[in-house]
Amino acid sequence: METAEYDRMYEQEDTYWWFVGRRHLILGLMNDRFGARSDLRVLDVGCGTGAMSSALRRFGTVTSADLSDRALGYSARRGLTGLCASDATRLPFRTGAFDAIVALDLLEHIPDDAAAASEFARALQPGGQLFVTVPAYQSLWSGHDQALMHQRRYTARQVRRLIEGSGLEIVRLSYAMTLLFPIVWLVRMRERRMAVPQASVRPVAPPLNRALIGLLHAENALVRRCSLPFGVTVLCVAQKPRPE
Repeated sequence: METAEYDRMYEQEDTYWWFVGRRHLILGLMNDRFGARSDLRVLDVGCGTGAMSSALRRFGTVTSADLSDRALGYSARRGLTGLCASDATRLPFRTGAFDAIVALDLLEHIPDDAAAASEFARALQPGGQLFVTVPAYQSLWSGHDQALMHQRRYTARQVRRLIEGSGLEIVRLSYAMTLLFPIVWLVRMRERRMAVPQASVRPVAPPLNRALIGLLHAENALVRRCSLPFGVTVLCVAQKPRPE
């Protein structure tokens, strides 16, 4: 990802509707899976500028991994420790090191996404949980994806194949950001006509930002209970099988 995108992410990650809504969804799903536990070993891989890692600390000890020194620098500003410069396809952790791994909008950046998924499976302890989001539908490809250096977008079926291919069992698989799909589709089509690729994480008016957060919070309650048929994001929760 380009340097300017990390700068923009750090400035907006705490309050921008997309990040807030995604964070709310993942924390809710982790509460569903782990309850009030605070003794977990959690890996946030592709941690970016650290807002998700900060929120994950309520569950236990968090290790924050990213390839970008700039991203890790921003994470350090948040007071995060346990920072690790790491390639997701070659994680420097022992087998079974973590109770939970969070990988949000990461796999689409990695040429060999199957190698990364296999590393996640290796680093989880038996019974451990993986929480993944990726952008949905190659038909939504635009300058936004180019600016963020994406390799691909996914369907839910492709995510299922990828995660099950790593040896993990699917717990929940759904599309998300469903209510915003028509708006995002229009924005992405407009971005295709731009001469210079540009990510679409741009400031919005505070009232609209609050409204979008409220909309996503309401939708997240649905995603936690049922699978939605389409959306801008694919969400997957998977578990490493326990020995029989």
